[in-house]
Amino acid sequence: MKFAICNEMFKDLSFAEVCRFAADVGYEGVEIAPFTVADSIEDVDAGRREELRRAAADAGVEIVGLHWLLASPKGLHLNSHDRAVRGRTVRYLDALIAFCGDIGGRTLVFGSPRQRNVLPGQTYREVWDNAVRVFGELAPRAVECGVCLCIEALGPVETNFINTAAEARRLVDAVDHPGFRMMLDVKGMSDDDEPIPDIIRRHADRMEHFHANDASTMAPGFGKTDFASIGAALREVAYDGWVSVEPIDFSPDPNTIARESLRYLNEHLLPKG
Repeated sequence: MKFAICNEMFKDLSFAEVCRFAADVGYEGVEIAPFTVADSIEDVDAGRREELRRAAADAGVEIVGLHWLLASPKGLHLNSHDRAVRGRTVRYLDALIAFCGDIGGRTLVFGSPRQRNVLPGQTYREVWDNAVRVFGELAPRAVECGVCLCIEALGPVETNFINTAAEARRLVDAVDHPGFRMMLDVKGMSDDDEPIPDIIRRHADRMEHFHANDASTMAPGFGKTDFASIGAALREVAYDGWVSVEPIDFSPDPNTIARESLRYLNEHLLPKG
């Protein structure tokens, strides 16, 4: 397993500074929320993309990929009643796929709970069919750009579409393309019906990426979630991909989160000795 940290909590640092700090602490990667780069990634030219790529390389860390894909620009929605908005959303996802490849990333985490909701007047089946179609169109583009688009199950407090890892797996199987897989998020799994270690074991063959946070929305090690059993399950399935620290609650502060979370993950996720 390799550990990365998400960049959105470092509001006072440039991307280059985040990369250097992450490397100094001991992380191997940085995961980017696109809204920290620009309101619209379509406004980021080739020169700026190369700057981002070079900043990570110079610091000795990898750009893992992207998350919070549709947080900006405003007005995007996968299932909007407005056909023009749906089209714009798909085009923006396509642009994010290209951006991720350009900066050397590998994974795009599709969480964006509010932008994927089943809206009033829609049925779950309509939204499901639309998701299968959209992700089926985007998956080949992801492979072309050397990246993978991953669906993230999120709890019912956050969204009404794809609440469990089992639903995420069914969507991945319906799309049936190597450019579209699933990721697992500890906070998301804490809202599931199954114990987190069982979810990891059951869906390891579809899992591309992993987010580490606490059920409380804080960083790993700052709440009561049992990461010893999570680490045991990840080792049991021989997961060797990225584990990105992704708190939603940024307390006590980014510096402390980064240092203490890495120490905690090293202790609980990696094999002893």
